[in-house]
Amino acid sequence: VVLVGADPASEVYVKSKGKMTKEVGMKSVEHRLADTTSEAELLALIDTLNNDNSIHGILVQLPLPDHLNEDLVISAIDPAKDVDGFHISNVGLLGTGQKSMVPCTPLGCLMMLRDHHGTLSGMDAVVIGRSNIVGKPLANLLMNRRPWSNATVTVCHTRTKNLSEITSQADILVAAMGQPLGITADMVKEGAVVVDVGINRVVDTDRKQGYRLVGDVDFEAVSEKVEAITPVPGGVGPMTIAMLLVNALTAARLTMENEE
Repeated sequence: VVLVGADPASEVYVKSKGKMTKEVGMKSVEHRLADTTSEAELLALIDTLNNDNSIHGILVQLPLPDHLNEDLVISAIDPAKDVDGFHISNVGLLGTGQKSMVPCTPLGCLMMLRDHHGTLSGMDAVVIGRSNIVGKPLANLLMNRRPWSNATVTVCHTRTKNLSEITSQADILVAAMGQPLGITADMVKEGAVVVDVGINRVVDTDRKQGYRLVGDVDFEAVSEKVEAITPVPGGVGPMTIAMLLVNALTAARLTMENEE
């Protein structure tokens, strides 16, 4: 893991990732760099890690400080070691239905849906959110021609007209638009399965820290009419870290196969 600067949320994520990798017996190495680190210095470190045979996965924690070009940094990572699945080569492979490293959060969502349904073939799925990290890759995963997917996918966002009319037809609804409690009970089909990717801080003066975490879905109201729903926190978050470990294992296996 490469962490540039001291973003509080990134610090929490890096700590969780390091703890879990060690728990499952993986070597976990952290490179903590000052927020004044130059692009040349960061790229030089990535090049060193690319050529280190003892390192199978590289994760540059985002966001980066403003003076660093995220696209340039991500493209510098060896695609075979890109455990975040953000490299343009992996994005292209996923988009064309080929084997690739897959972004951890969408992969975690797919694994939960597969575990619940077995196959998603023929189901109507609505993904709210079009980010490169969640919305777009998840749409590709759900629609890809695989025995466990083959869903009919609609991608919406906060500017979509008549959003509730579309979401209320979905067998599977994934909320990833970054809008606290934006999905209400009237927007969800009876018996649907809802995956809430959102994690938002809202003011709560009754809490010691002055806030509480909520998703993009009104959990209390929606949970009364759906077949299944993921909680926030404790739903998609732990799955994201688990899929990071899966990607690291996949990368290690690929390296070993290539060395044989």
